[in-house]
Amino acid sequence: MTLACRHLLLILGDQLDKDSAVFDDMNPALDVVVMVEAVEESTHVWSHKARTTLFLSAMRHFAEQLRQRQFQVHYRSMDKENDLTLGEGLQAAIAVFKPKRVIGVEPGDLRVRALIEAACQSAETQPTPIEWREDKHFLCSLPQFRQWAGASTSLRMEFFYRKMRQQYKVLMEGDQPVGGQWNFDADNRKGFGKAGPKDVPQALVFEQDSITQDVLQLVTQRFADHPGSLSNFNWPVTREQALLALEDFMANRLPSFGAHQDAMWTGLDFGWHALLSSSLNLKLLHPLEVILAAERAYHERELPLASVEGFIRQVLGWREFIRGVYFLDMPGLKEANHFGHQNPLPAWYWTGDTKMNCMRQSISQTLANGYSHHIQRLMITGMFGVTAHITPQQLCDWYLAVYVDAVEWVELPNTAGMALFANGGRFTSKPYIASGAYVKRMSNYCSGCNYQPEARTGADACPMTTLYWNFLDKHEVSFAGNPRTALMVKNLQRIAPDERQKIRERAEVMLKNLNNV
Repeated sequence: MTLACRHLLLILGDQLDKDSAVFDDMNPALDVVVMVEAVEESTHVWSHKARTTLFLSAMRHFAEQLRQRQFQVHYRSMDKENDLTLGEGLQAAIAVFKPKRVIGVEPGDLRVRALIEAACQSAETQPTPIEWREDKHFLCSLPQFRQWAGASTSLRMEFFYRKMRQQYKVLMEGDQPVGGQWNFDADNRKGFGKAGPKDVPQALVFEQDSITQDVLQLVTQRFADHPGSLSNFNWPVTREQALLALEDFMANRLPSFGAHQDAMWTGLDFGWHALLSSSLNLKLLHPLEVILAAERAYHERELPLASVEGFIRQVLGWREFIRGVYFLDMPGLKEANHFGHQNPLPAWYWTGDTKMNCMRQSISQTLANGYSHHIQRLMITGMFGVTAHITPQQLCDWYLAVYVDAVEWVELPNTAGMALFANGGRFTSKPYIASGAYVKRMSNYCSGCNYQPEARTGADACPMTTLYWNFLDKHEVSFAGNPRTALMVKNLQRIAPDERQKIRERAEVMLKNLNNV
């Protein structure tokens, strides 16, 4: 049966924005919203069960809310239509409704955009035009970002962030930043000390309604062999829940967010972190409402400026910057491999079954929750990937697969560009590498580990430490010429030649046996 309509309004799983540009000029009597649950979106990378559950549950809730607004919704679910790809689902919808055009918001994944355009081009009878609209969710448009970046080969988030602060008048006194400086990051790098974290707030618990329960059952059955657990699934799947999460963070964790945001501790899954990234990336929350809530809390409750500024910088600065970089540097960013690393991803990245306690804790937490915080991603799983010479594309796919907040526009630049330095420092001034001493200072992970963080050689040498010094040794000349890494090289050069040779030999053994470290 063919049903006539004017426009098909395509909404993707990370575009659950009630004010989306896709609804501009919509006529509910003539236009039909189409949403597709595509199997391939969980299998093109081996997606964590929690990631798939979050997307599907949030999509189904959003579709139901659109129906309550009297929109016509054509929802294609896995347990009914069972579309293998987005393209297949969209083509089926086009065949049913014969629209004059498909309207969508620019996807945050260029692979998805290509799939959709190919589906419209190869529609059953004749190609169907597609109209892409700008994503109004973001605070810096892509043309604006390109204008800011210009022809520069080196981009720095700090300068972009200052511009955004000025543009949106956030934490500003006239044309000057509140507190007399733009960035209080130096105040936000404290460890917990031997006593560990104290007075840790509990994460908010979200009710799982029948929609979420149905999705949990579907994912458990359909993706049984996929990584991760659903036992702890507790992410906002509606705007109402996302607003509760925002309120909870502002009330209970923002005041202490800054000081220990880089610290790690066994069993500390969430600490004082915001846990808002999945809601932002699904577009259940708008970044400006989040930023203004934090600024309002600062003024009304006299919260620590370092905490508030540090949080706002992540949303107004880093998040917007990373999105601009993705669209500016693709497709080259996806293939970048500055160091030419070719080692395969160790199998234990999918299980946590490694003798390195820091990796075991960070990966086990990821598998349990679909989440770990930025330092666990950058300075544990990411840093090891650099010094262990792991192929960037394999590690990037892992990050995209295992985190509930992962969409390619935000995941790929963070991973390839920041964590792995695969783009050669396009927007970072040095690789993020350190020895086991850093892990010991910022966590209790080294306690009871099979390895000793101070040991560079020998059977109990910490892989983080051995591979760090080996990496410096391998890149000594280039790192010596970089002011940000020159001190590291000076420390390397204090090591006796015979000890450096032992480091190389020990590292070679490790690099050949990464599955067994």
